[in-house]
Amino acid sequence: MSTGPFPFPSGNSRPRESREDTGKRRVGPLIPAIVVVVLAVAAFIGFAHLWTDILWFDQLGYGTVFWTKNITRIVLFVIAFLVMGAAVWLQLHLAWRHRPVYAPSERSDDPLAKYEDQVQTFRKAAFILIPAVIAAFAAITFASGWQTVQLFLNGESFGEKDPQFGLDVGFYITVLPFLKLIVGFLSSVVLFSGIAGILAQYLFGGIRIQDKAGLRISRAAGWQIGVSVALFVLVQAVNFWLGRYSTMLKQDGRVPGALYTDVHAVIPTRTILAIAAVAVAVVFIIGAAMGKWKLPLITTAMLVVVAVVAGAVYPAIIQQFNVRPSEKTMEQKYIQRNIDMTRQAYGLDDVEVSSYDAQLQPKKNALAKDAATTTNIRLLDPSIVSPAFAQLQQFRSYYKFADTLPVDRYTVDGKTQDTVIAVREVDAPKDSWVNQHITYTHGYGVVTADGNKVTSAGDPEFSLSGIPSEGKLLGGKEYEPRIYFGQNSPEFSVVGGPKDWKARELDRPSSDGEKEEDDDAADLRNTFKGDGGPKVGNLFNKLAYAIKFGSMNLMLSDAVNSESQILYDRDPQKRVKEVAPYLQVDSTAYPAIIDGRVKWIVDGYTTTNDYPYSSSQTLGDAVRDTLTGDSAQTSDQFSDKVNYIRNSVKATVDAYDGSVDLYAWDDKDPLLKAWRSVYPDTVKPMSKMSADLMSHVRYPEDMFKVQRELLGEYHVTDADDFYEENDAWQVPNDPTGGSGDSTTKQPPYYLSVKMPGADQEAFSLTSAFIPRQAGANARNVMYGFMAADGDAGNTKGKKDDSYGKIRLLKLPTQPGVPGPGQAQQNFDSNGTVSTQLNLLRQGASTVKNGNLLTLPVGGGMLYVQPVYVQSTGATQYPTLRKVLVSYGNSVGFADTLPEALDQVFEGESGAETSDGAGNTDGGDESGESTENKPEATDEQKRSEALKDANEAIKEGQEALGKSDFTAYDKAQKKLEKALEEATAADDAINGSAKDGEGKDGDTEADSSSEPAKENN
Repeated sequence: MSTGPFPFPSGNSRPRESREDTGKRRVGPLIPAIVVVVLAVAAFIGFAHLWTDILWFDQLGYGTVFWTKNITRIVLFVIAFLVMGAAVWLQLHLAWRHRPVYAPSERSDDPLAKYEDQVQTFRKAAFILIPAVIAAFAAITFASGWQTVQLFLNGESFGEKDPQFGLDVGFYITVLPFLKLIVGFLSSVVLFSGIAGILAQYLFGGIRIQDKAGLRISRAAGWQIGVSVALFVLVQAVNFWLGRYSTMLKQDGRVPGALYTDVHAVIPTRTILAIAAVAVAVVFIIGAAMGKWKLPLITTAMLVVVAVVAGAVYPAIIQQFNVRPSEKTMEQKYIQRNIDMTRQAYGLDDVEVSSYDAQLQPKKNALAKDAATTTNIRLLDPSIVSPAFAQLQQFRSYYKFADTLPVDRYTVDGKTQDTVIAVREVDAPKDSWVNQHITYTHGYGVVTADGNKVTSAGDPEFSLSGIPSEGKLLGGKEYEPRIYFGQNSPEFSVVGGPKDWKARELDRPSSDGEKEEDDDAADLRNTFKGDGGPKVGNLFNKLAYAIKFGSMNLMLSDAVNSESQILYDRDPQKRVKEVAPYLQVDSTAYPAIIDGRVKWIVDGYTTTNDYPYSSSQTLGDAVRDTLTGDSAQTSDQFSDKVNYIRNSVKATVDAYDGSVDLYAWDDKDPLLKAWRSVYPDTVKPMSKMSADLMSHVRYPEDMFKVQRELLGEYHVTDADDFYEENDAWQVPNDPTGGSGDSTTKQPPYYLSVKMPGADQEAFSLTSAFIPRQAGANARNVMYGFMAADGDAGNTKGKKDDSYGKIRLLKLPTQPGVPGPGQAQQNFDSNGTVSTQLNLLRQGASTVKNGNLLTLPVGGGMLYVQPVYVQSTGATQYPTLRKVLVSYGNSVGFADTLPEALDQVFEGESGAETSDGAGNTDGGDESGESTENKPEATDEQKRSEALKDANEAIKEGQEALGKSDFTAYDKAQKKLEKALEEATAADDAINGSAKDGEGKDGDTEADSSSEPAKENN
């Protein structure tokens, strides 16, 4: 007779069935062999991906990042796996070891008794498999919190205390998240192991459900259940206690943080609940010891009731009957806390606020004192002129410019001026594997144009152009022009080779004198000579990367040699994010020529959403405007919520070899200090930044956008005014976006501007504010103007004290300075402007409004908007034709900026502007004025224009035959102009008989030079 609850305690006691009795065939070796092969292949594929990651980080010099990150994950996984696995196994083991022994008749009415034999057969395997599976899931979740653990181990003091508990802010950012992680993990350990123990007790007879006796629990099972419940309740007691501090991080009140109800109701009740939970845990232990469960169940029910009443009902009563009737008075203290802590968290506590009594009536010579600003007014719109760069400087179809170009500043001939910069990146054809990954590997050269001027024909005035690059910006210096790493680089490229290797990488168009005698190719070729990627010459690495990219051509191609390198993950922002996983990176990376190299500059942010009393924002919502569109939402990081941000790191990525350098821009940031302890020697001190690099650092866009969103509300520093929301602002919608009725925010603009009260001009990021809109017809008047100083100076390793200074101008609310939307309305509704724009739209042309710039000059606010005309024909790119300006409600519209300003400021603005600030192409090619020449007939104009067009076509063909791209560009411009003149003359001929008077009126409007002033 068996001594245990199972009729067959040992598998050997059951009679063995013969093969003949069962009729079953033994499993052959094929299936196990297939399983082993599949597992081996899966393991090798996983190892291949791991190995390529190791090679990538090692080549880049950031191996410590890879190993620290992954070792931390592995250690946390192992710890969590062992703890969870041991807890579940212990519960199962105790249930088995202390199982009661019943006679078969005693369990005749137990529905599980008949399954005992089956359970016994796989018990040992289950005791291993069940804990392992549960532990694996728990360990994966726990290991994902590796950053939380590392911050806890390396946390730094913030030097600021929260106003409620007096704890260092670092407690909420580095300690509290870690404690929550541990408590959450322990809760799952106790819960899942407890459930496993209860189920095991039921299976092994410790818990019985009988028809007559009801529920019966053995003493051993009672102890096991009692201890499990007690441990779970103790963990919840710790959770209640930590919940007191979590109230500092609330975001669902009138303002974020702990408010009156939280301080006087929620925090005390959570303290009581924590103490009560400890008492309930003790009662459960006592109940288990006595074998009586009535008192533990009663106390548990009481705890649940208290948690509901004290945790929800009581605070709701306090809020409804005590706070709400006198909310402004009751919440004043806590609103002030929110204001102060939010401004600290976002770096807004040092904003320089000043009143600016902006004038509305323009006066003669009003701009005479603003030369520092007016000479740098940017007429090139970086979001429009990219097609012009492409048409004039692309040269080959396999080159490409970004759709929106960055704005930087360069010093040329001793003068610093705003510059629009573009990188000529490669656009590899997709027709073959060789073209995608072997031939078209890199772009070539940088193109720059002065932001404040154009050519006489309205094209960009290039300060650096051509292939090879030439221009005044270089000042006789040279730089490495090849762009292997950029924002449009191929997925991967195989480059490099031994000394005798025949170059296969298409480099650039050749010019006269560069071709070999036996080489008639139009393009030169190159072999990469840097250290830009992992070696892929040996067989194992070839196989690993073939698996990674799903391309067996890497194994078979004759272009992969013993010295080959593979370049991938080439986007600058992605590279920075990989080597600094703790950073949020700016949505915009911009190129600059620094110390003879093209380098991408990327701004990195340390962020958290655990700053007490600070208002939280979703990054994607804050940075979205008409330039980013929804692109900022596509990155995972832009779905994150943050309530603390610092531009702690400036990073550079070399466009030639992809090397990444991280510099500690804000070395006082406690989060950066912590991460520098986690990853020592990966972030260089600011002292290592060269003077050339310092001169191209600018204030970061995304941080500015986040700050301006907050400043619209938190420029109010008095709690009573803040509560009333009587002076809340918002960023205006972009009036130039789409059809002009854009509902997307206006982007900030980089401008060199001297702010009122500042000692000198600075390259700044600027934005306007209007009152918070209550409806579609709300007033679009300007209430505020914000500028962040982005000039870091040009001293090696030292930034100017003025860098990062945020200045806020508060404008008078009555009668109200026109906001961007109202200024655009003034432009669009002006009779003279609309008439001339209609003339520009005639024929095969479209008109594009450029960015609407706002400048605090002349004692008021000046708006400047370039107007571009673009052909709708096969060859089309925007050309600057007119400039719109407004001051108050006065509007100027002319070919050049000085003319438009003079129209507004009583015929003489006094402004000092740069030469070429507009389209001055008013004469023939000899330069002779056409003002006094007799008017030609429309037929003569058409005939002459067609003649000029034919000549331009011939000149262009001759220029192409000589590979003279400068002459070709000139011929194209001449052709475009001739076609426009021919079209205009043809339209005039066809319409003269029907609309002679209208034609005269249009001509009169077009030739008018009087200032255009209209008041709305």
